[in-house]
Amino acid sequence: MSDTVRDDVDGRVRAAAMAWLRERSARGEPVVRRDELLAFQFEGRPLPLVDSRLGIRKPKMLDAALSILTTYTRDGAPAPYDDAVGDDGLLRYKFQGNPRHYTNVSLQVAADRGVPLLWFFGVGEGLYLPFFPVWIVAVEPERSQVAVALEDAQRHLRVDGVTSEIERRYSLRIAKQRLHQPVFRQRVIHAYESCCAMCRLRHTALLDAAHIVPDREARGVPAVSNGVSLCKIHHAAYDENILGVRPDGIIEVRSDILQEIDGPMLKHGLQAMHQHKLALPRRRSDHPDPLLLEERYEKFRALV
Repeated sequence: MSDTVRDDVDGRVRAAAMAWLRERSARGEPVVRRDELLAFQFEGRPLPLVDSRLGIRKPKMLDAALSILTTYTRDGAPAPYDDAVGDDGLLRYKFQGNPRHYTNVSLQVAADRGVPLLWFFGVGEGLYLPFFPVWIVAVEPERSQVAVALEDAQRHLRVDGVTSEIERRYSLRIAKQRLHQPVFRQRVIHAYESCCAMCRLRHTALLDAAHIVPDREARGVPAVSNGVSLCKIHHAAYDENILGVRPDGIIEVRSDILQEIDGPMLKHGLQAMHQHKLALPRRRSDHPDPLLLEERYEKFRALV
């Protein structure tokens, strides 16, 4: 196959995969299952978007990697690879084994050619949140890793430690908005089985992952134990301290709100939540951290 033909196939494969993912997420559910990714077809032929064994997918018909995958790990569990966002806001994706392995070499080819990749981030067992397009902007062999840009604005950052403070903060904000917040939302909503922990609403499009301790604070980590799945109105009410949650999971509505007289939303949507208990995830490890609930509840009590 000539270089021209190979480049044309490469472009068609990437365009087709991204078009399918856009159409798939347009249905209102951005998370994709592993079996869907393995069943993808390109021009009538099977072409899995992920490798059945490895985290880097390099189809035989391509020279450069097509996708990278970060395996789902529960909060607190050791991850098989230390994929993390660096101080410059760029994702660091680790090599797999021998740096000369064909999959790792395909990352170098992707960097040299500047081709867009797909990145699948595990948010549950066999469930992935796709990010695309992403680009490999640097190979760091001394650390057995590559630097990955989450959006076009990051592609022009220096990765040699001389990035300006303004650029660094901007890049970290991109990583927070594009990576941490979406992953946190999906992991929390998945843990709560797409249900509001207060009113039991089951419309995923109307659900948020509410932080117990806000993410602007040092302890506000993007862990499921620091989150609660809430519908948008209860999320807003929680953030505004209209209602609070005790460490034992009992909901309290602020006293002045309980005394108000208004329409059915106030009566049934807010006042009726008073003294109800949060619906918790099945796995105890996904339950809200009582210490974080207590910390947040004390702030709520100070306003009552």
